Amino acid sequence: MRSLILAIQFLTRLPTPQLKTFDPAWLADSARWFAPVGLLVGGVVAAGWLAGSLVDAWLAALLALVLWVWVTGGLHLDGLADLADALGAAHRDRNRFLAVLKDPHVGSFGVLALGLALLSKLVLLHGLALQPSANVAVLILVPAWARLGAVAWSACLPPLAPGSGERFAWRTHWPTFWAAVVGLAAASAWAAPVLLTAPLVLAGWGLYLYRRLGGMTGDCLGAGIEVSETILLLLALLGPRLAVILA
Repeated sequence: MRSLILAIQFLTRLPTPQLKTFDPAWLADSARWFAPVGLLVGGVVAAGWLAGSLVDAWLAALLALVLWVWVTGGLHLDGLADLADALGAAHRDRNRFLAVLKDPHVGSFGVLALGLALLSKLVLLHGLALQPSANVAVLILVPAWARLGAVAWSACLPPLAPGSGERFAWRTHWPTFWAAVVGLAAASAWAAPVLLTAPLVLAGWGLYLYRRLGGMTGDCLGAGIEVSETILLLLALLGPRLAVILA
């Protein structure tokens, strides 16, 4: 259970038993629990969304977004802001990119990325609440898919610098990873078929990192989680409309 506790502690603010000792190698092993922890995150978000839906669609979106930020501690939003600042200021200079990425201050590119990310999720969550056949399973599964993506990116892309991304790349438990893929795909096929596009979305972010940067860092993983979640919410919102058009 140690790796599960570490995964919950790393990815969420949810209370867990405290570990008396810590070895960085344990963090790599905890990645096998990223998808299940994503389901926990999704459950918290879905609970707020359902509660707010009893009153108003905007309240549903706001409660879901606030809980989404709270339960993750803004961890992945921080990665998105750092990556946006580094990409905006680097001008394709690798050394400057890494230097800006390490800077703890948030610049104008990071502020813009944070604002757009939060606004996008708020609008998409509102749109989902307005759908006659609103599917709460989407909100539970999306965070799980995105965190599974972080495992894949860390395993398949070379680390650009030491850090959490490099630690996760030390060891990937592939049987557990593929079991999570199969489990999430089965759940998506049953409850939210549009999310079967998730592997393509995750592969797209990995390809972007490889072609644009040549590898990944922990901030790249966090940014990928945010970007993937937003794209999957958009696909979930547009799914019924696209089905009608194609029909």
